[in-house]
Amino acid sequence: MSTLAPATSRTSTAGPTPKQRRRRANRPSPLLVAFVLVPFAVESIWVFWPALQGFYFSLTRWDGLEPPTFIGFGNYTELAGDAVFRGALVNTVIWLVLFGGLSVLGGFGMALLLQRERRGVGFYRAALFTPVVFSLVVTALVWRVFYQPDGLADQLLRAVGLEQLIRPWLADPQTALYAVILPALWRQIGYVMVLYLAGLKAIDPALHEAARMDGANARQRLQHVTIPQLRGVNAVVLSVIVIDSLRSFDIVWALTHGGPYHSSELLSTYMYSAAFQSLRLGYGSAIAVVIFILALAVILGYLVRAFREDA
Repeated sequence: MSTLAPATSRTSTAGPTPKQRRRRANRPSPLLVAFVLVPFAVESIWVFWPALQGFYFSLTRWDGLEPPTFIGFGNYTELAGDAVFRGALVNTVIWLVLFGGLSVLGGFGMALLLQRERRGVGFYRAALFTPVVFSLVVTALVWRVFYQPDGLADQLLRAVGLEQLIRPWLADPQTALYAVILPALWRQIGYVMVLYLAGLKAIDPALHEAARMDGANARQRLQHVTIPQLRGVNAVVLSVIVIDSLRSFDIVWALTHGGPYHSSELLSTYMYSAAFQSLRLGYGSAIAVVIFILALAVILGYLVRAFREDA
């Protein structure tokens, strides 16, 4: 009896085995699980389920009043032969390239110029970011005044002796799309600038100092130090630009309604007009699916390339 008691006491007070400790270490925290599952549940209700419904509706003929009629891929077949859809697709690609490319170049350039703390730099940062605060409809109204006949755009051209370039900017099929891109850029460049400013502030100054000590000039430091360190920011900027480009609607609709003669029609505006003006919600859902596929293809293509470069 006396010999068993200490052994029993030692067994009862012994701590967890290494295997048990590993299991506890690998077990996720309940708080972490809650932080993951709650947003996932919200996304499932407000994003994933409506997206699945949208894909289903794209396979139907539906006017929003009568029950939808399943027609398979009939809407997509019609899209392939729709001249307005093809024009909107081309305009969307042009918008993505010009709006996206110029936003990145302008925002990155402004961030490089305004990254150093000096007198007055806060004012310029605020001035460039101010258009982001305005709604797109308000921005469109401001630029409508700019583009109106004998407006500020025409007066500037007369002031520099280029009267021959004056035209009805928003009513000319040759200029309508590009005239709408300009106010969208005016609003987007400040937002991209802020993203790049945050990325530039996170770069270790010792990297630039080491490159300077090795004899690298400003262009070489930009190419071999700054840009590689901004790879994570570039992924965020690309995602923002692609999503904003493909969902651009407010400013185009407020300025031109996709006209004249569909010259400034984007996939987003054509989707809206097809679904809510022509009451072809199934056809509009098919256009929405195409927009989703375009966004996914561009973003995944960049991420795959970035991961391959890191490997």
